[in-house]
Amino acid sequence: MQKRILFTLLFSIVTIVLLVGFFFYVKKQFVETRTEITEDVMIEKITSIGKLELVKYNMKDVIEKKELRTLLPDKKILLVAAGEVAGCIDLTKMKQEDIEKSSEDSITVYLPQPEICYFKLDHKRSRVYDVTGSWFADDTKTMVEEIYKLAEQRLLQNAKDMDIMGKTRENAFVIFKPILENISGKRVGIKFK
Repeated sequence: MQKRILFTLLFSIVTIVLLVGFFFYVKKQFVETRTEITEDVMIEKITSIGKLELVKYNMKDVIEKKELRTLLPDKKILLVAAGEVAGCIDLTKMKQEDIEKSSEDSITVYLPQPEICYFKLDHKRSRVYDVTGSWFADDTKTMVEEIYKLAEQRLLQNAKDMDIMGKTRENAFVIFKPILENISGKRVGIKFK
């Protein structure tokens, strides 16, 4: 009789432990989420880049755009934009004739004119701080899109106004000329086409 009670008790404990374990296993399966990402990458174009980046301007700009209206309240948006503009020289535009031997111990290198390599707005560091006068979500979305486009244009224009091309040209002498002199072992003169 005691064996039977002990066996029943042991069987009951094992059954309860199994049921509790099964409960937590099933609970975990329902609560746990899995994320699957499927990706197919295709290269559309490979471009050889021979641009020597010589200067980068990191800038911030506060832009406020207002649309003045007669009857309704004015529409206004305020953006603090952050971005960068890089100036470079495209070395792929150089030819053999662009390197002249001036004398036994000097050469002259004719570089292409400086250009803007890229300009981009940093969306992580840019913030819209105030939108007023907008009644609908689509209207607000349009205002935000327009101010970001304007900020990108202003970023490029501000870099040009701050003479990024002149700084790129100056850095060609400061950075690129010593490299050429060390490689060639001669004095190097730099001129722009």
